[in-house]
Amino acid sequence: MTERPRQNSISSLKSSLKYDFKDLELLRIALTHASALAPSESVAGSYQRLEFLGDRVLGLAIATMLHRHFPKADEGELARRFNHMVKRETCAEIAQELGVGDAMRIGLAEAQTGGRKKTALLADICEAIIAAIYLDGGFDAAEDFIRRLWEPRMLSWSGPLRDAKTTLQEWAQSKGLPTPRYEVTGRDGPDHAPSFTVAVIVQGLAAGEGKGGSKRIAEQNAAETVLRREGVWKE
Repeated sequence: MTERPRQNSISSLKSSLKYDFKDLELLRIALTHASALAPSESVAGSYQRLEFLGDRVLGLAIATMLHRHFPKADEGELARRFNHMVKRETCAEIAQELGVGDAMRIGLAEAQTGGRKKTALLADICEAIIAAIYLDGGFDAAEDFIRRLWEPRMLSWSGPLRDAKTTLQEWAQSKGLPTPRYEVTGRDGPDHAPSFTVAVIVQGLAAGEGKGGSKRIAEQNAAETVLRREGVWKE
């Protein structure tokens, strides 16, 4: 059983997107969770394939903006800024601002467990919407959409710019501790969009855990967990 999008939510979302779709079916698919589909319907009817594409479009657009706005930044700083811009929480925050949750097509059971507010789902559908705009209007249209919503965050972000793994290793060495060790402790999600869980072990400390769409990102997030917990990074 499917819970319908909330009244006027689609119209409100279309207004928030500031993009006029030529093919509204693309937007409908981008907003559709697999739980809203009948067993006989194709996986192509849900957002998942679009999310795969949108993740890549977002990455290219963000990398391009970073390259333009921070000409003196080295690779490590660019990577740090990039990871903050494309991470799940940022995408979910933007989805909430747009009103994506109310416009989703999701199954009743998913809705009853808070699906319209789940960070992971909001982030995935945000990326699916990017892909829908890209397929409907081309890269320039998708880039304009991304620039409008991500660029202000990019320019105002003041988080730590050093690589978390490098910072943690240097901090551990300054304390006379061995080099931190990373272990993959979990992997879930579909093959096209896996989620890894990594633990970082620093002698004498409780392990820090991080998650991400690749082992590298999960390791960075695990290192960041320890840095924040130990007060090395305070923001």
